[in-house]
Parts: sequence; C-alpha cells; structure tokens
Amino acid sequence: MEIYSPPVPAMKNGKSLDEIRKSAKFHPSIWGDFFLKYNSDNTKISDVEQGELAKQKEMVRKMLSQTPDDSTHKLELIDVIQRLGVEYHFEKEIGESLKYIHDNYKQQNSKDNDDLRSVALRFRLLRQQGYNVPCDVFCKFTDGEGNYMASLRNNIEGLLNLYEAAHLLKHNEEILDKAIEFCSSHLQTELHKVTDVSLFKRVEEALKMPNRKALTRLGARKFIDVYEEDESHNETLLKFTKLDFNIVQKMHQIELSDATRWWKKFNVESKMPYARDRIAECFLWSVGVLFEPCYARARKTLVKALSIASIIDDTYEYAALDELQILTDTVERWDVNETLKDLPPYVQMCYRSLIETYVDFENELEKDESYRVQYAIEDMQKLGRAYFDETKWLYNNFYVPTLDEYLKVALITSGYMMASTTSLVGMGDQVSKKDFDWIINEPLIVRAASVICRLTDDLVGDQFEQKPSSQICYMKQYGVPEGEARAQVKQRVRNAWKDINQECLEPRPASMSILMRVVNLARVINLLYSDADCYTDPNKSKAWVKMVLIEPV
Repeated sequence: MEIYSPPVPAMKNGKSLDEIRKSAKFHPSIWGDFFLKYNSDNTKISDVEQGELAKQKEMVRKMLSQTPDDSTHKLELIDVIQRLGVEYHFEKEIGESLKYIHDNYKQQNSKDNDDLRSVALRFRLLRQQGYNVPCDVFCKFTDGEGNYMASLRNNIEGLLNLYEAAHLLKHNEEILDKAIEFCSSHLQTELHKVTDVSLFKRVEEALKMPNRKALTRLGARKFIDVYEEDESHNETLLKFTKLDFNIVQKMHQIELSDATRWWKKFNVESKMPYARDRIAECFLWSVGVLFEPCYARARKTLVKALSIASIIDDTYEYAALDELQILTDTVERWDVNETLKDLPPYVQMCYRSLIETYVDFENELEKDESYRVQYAIEDMQKLGRAYFDETKWLYNNFYVPTLDEYLKVALITSGYMMASTTSLVGMGDQVSKKDFDWIINEPLIVRAASVICRLTDDLVGDQFEQKPSSQICYMKQYGVPEGEARAQVKQRVRNAWKDINQECLEPRPASMSILMRVVNLARVINLLYSDADCYTDPNKSKAWVKMVLIEPV
C-alpha cells in the first residue's frame, strides 16, 4: 500500500522548511458523501437473485465435472472461470482437476506436442496453483541457440498464452525472460492484423497488464465484456458471472457506505485539512486484496488501517519535527489514555484516530483472535518510526542516503509490511498465530511486495520529487547516471516479482490463501502506480472505482 505523499520541494523564496511543508495541498475527495446513499434497502439481494445464483452455480459446477481433466477444453474452462473472478465458488473442483493435470503433466505435454497455446496455458495454470513445474517444456519452441523460432510470430493465441505464462517466472529461468521479450515484441507488431475483437482486446489488455499482475476484481469486470464478445462463450457461465458480480458489488457498496460513515466522524476535511481524503480509494485497495464475500471482516479492518496510515503519513509530511518526535514516542508507548494536549489539535486527532481504530479492531474480534491486533500494532509502530526517520533526513539539509540505507527505511514506509500483517487480522480461522509469527518477521514475499511498492512509486514520482528516492540513492551509492539508475531500479522490481512467484510455489512458507493477500497487494500498486500516482490524484483512479464499486454489469 504505497500511500506515500508527494514530498516537500526544495526551499525557495526564503521560506523555512516548516513553512513549505505546511503549504502542501492535495486534491479534495471527488466522492464526498456519494457512497452514503447505499443502504440495506437499495443494496438488498432478493431471494430470487439468490435462488438464480444457486441454480446457475450448480450448472457451472456440473459443466466443470463433466469436462474431462485430460482435455484442452478443461484447461480453457478453468482459465475462463478464474479470469471471470468466480473461481472462489469452485476451488475444490478446480483444485482436484489441476492435481490430476499435474500428476499427468509429462504425458499431456507429449500429447499436445507442438501446440504452444495448450502447453503454455497448462504451465501457467499449474504454476498459479503452486505447482513447481519446470519451464523446459518451452525448449521445443526454440532453435539451437535458445531463441524462440521465428515461425511462431503469427501464432497470436500461442504468443499470448506464452506471454501470460512467462510472467510466472522465477529466478534463473532465462527461457521465460526471453519469452516475455519475444512475445511482447511480436504481439505489438502483429496486433493490428487481428480481426477477432475478443482476441484483440485480450492481447491489448495483456500488454498493458499481464494477468499475473492484474487485480482479480477489476480484471474480471473487464474480462466479462471481452468474454461476451467471444462467439464461443458459454451463456450459462456468462449469466452466472454477471449475477455474481452484481451481488458481490452490492455487498461492497454497503461496506463502503459503512466505511464512509466511519471516516466522516474524524472530520478530516476541517480537523486535518492537510491530509488526503481517500476512503473510496482505500476501499478499492482493500477489495483488490480481498474481494470475496467471506472476507468482509478482513476488508473492514484493512480499509480502516489503510485510511489511518494515510493520515499518519500526511501528518509526518506536515507537522514540525519536535511535534513528530513526541508523536512517534507516544505511538511507541501505545498509551490509550494519552491526549497529547500540549500539541496542536491536528496531531491530537491523528493519534486519537489511530488508537480508537485499533481498540475497535480488538473489540470486533472473537476473544481467541484478539491477539492478532498486537501484531498489527507492532507493524504500525514500526511504520511510525520509519516515517520519522524519513522526516529527519529532510531536516538534515535534505540528506541523501545510500540505496542500502534508504531501503532499510523506505521498504517500511511503503506501508506494505503493515498492510500484509493487517490483511490477515480479519480472516477468521484461515490464519493462525503461527502465520502471524511468520509474517511479522518480514518474509521474502512481503519484502518483495514492499520493494515493488516503494520502487514503483519512485519510478513514477521521482521527476516531481525533491527528496530521496531509489534512483537518487542508487546514483549516490554506485556513481552512475540517472538513466542507468532507473534501469537498475526497474530490474529490481522485475526481480521482486520473481521472488513473489518463487514463494508461491511448493514447498510454500504459508497457505496460498495467505500468500495471495501479499500477491494482491503487489497487484494493487502495479495498477495505482503504473503511470502516475493514482492514489494522490483521485481523478486518475475514478474509472476503476466506478467499474468495481458503482456500475453493475
């Protein structure tokens, strides 16, 4: 969750650093009270809708069970169900089918022989499921020098599936690195020749956002339209998907209405006017991490934590250094009775909003789950300390650290260590104390998501920022020009995705349901910071909010 605010410009016109910091202005919320209109009446899910959903669901389940596991059609059906965002209804059936496909992997690849589309699709589905299948199945599509054969360039379906599969790569898989480059080049070159509307849109979207890096819910909404344009689409599956999307959207709408009402009580606009008012964007963030109906409580917890972290981030960009020293020390003590009466009202409000929110978290959990909040608090305290470290760099004559020094702090202020831990708090019996002990210690997958978050933000924001960034720090540490520094930062992002992919393969450090929270956090940042800071500027994320949270299919 990179909720990092644009930094302070260099001092000018004789103004002090404090004066410049307090002059920062953010775009106001574009949503206002819009989401308060959703209530239990206008988001009610009728018995007719529920009955129709159950009926259509059983028809899709029957379709799944009757399609042979050793057929290409089964691969295609599983892929479509996943892309449409309804896999959560059929996890058992899909899991059993993919186990069979994995157990017969070599045999089925031999049968397909030179069918690049089927080989690539099978590889991707198995890796997504966590099976560590080897990438040497693609050697048959290369020449004697390890380059992909030129004859593949007109095989659009094959190239598309290879391109998508290659984004499941881990370290030291050069054949997949080459696949991304090869497929990207030829898909862009050949796209104008594609006459099939559905295929054209699938290629176009994949080049913008490969499936591995795309938000499930937003990707599903886009794919529904693409799938409907496919002449071979299954009408039952399409009807079920549309109904499911609209029902889940109603659930999200009432949740966002509740979250907006909770947010309004802090009166951020008047009491903390320097802070970003982004409750809708934070809810989109939480839906990106956990969209399924069973995670309602987890979404409720995460959206509040993200929103409070955003306030704290902006406070550390606004308040004076001595005020922030006291705030940091107070958060470290976590005294629920502290009022900070000697500090400005906005600092008091920042602290009270934090404490009250986390007290609510604990009260809302079952007694045997309340321990989880202590892990979330620990990561929030760590976040506060890191924010303060960054502020001290500014007050130390805009100190530029080395890259190593920068990342020790900046990976924490990305917010993704806090968000990873907090995303598990409301997941019920799917997580245990062992899982919290694991995630609080910054495992590789969490650090990788934090790298993606921090460096992706640096890449889109550096040209506007006058504070340390990964590029600037890389230039200082290694003495290279800006262009080379940016290239190296981009490579670190690519390597971080490889780390994530590796950690999701067997033997896994945690269950896939837990690992996918971290994967989804990386996906959110890949969307919100792909070309610009779409969190700070709500107009840039407006279309996504409408697609996912407002407009039914």
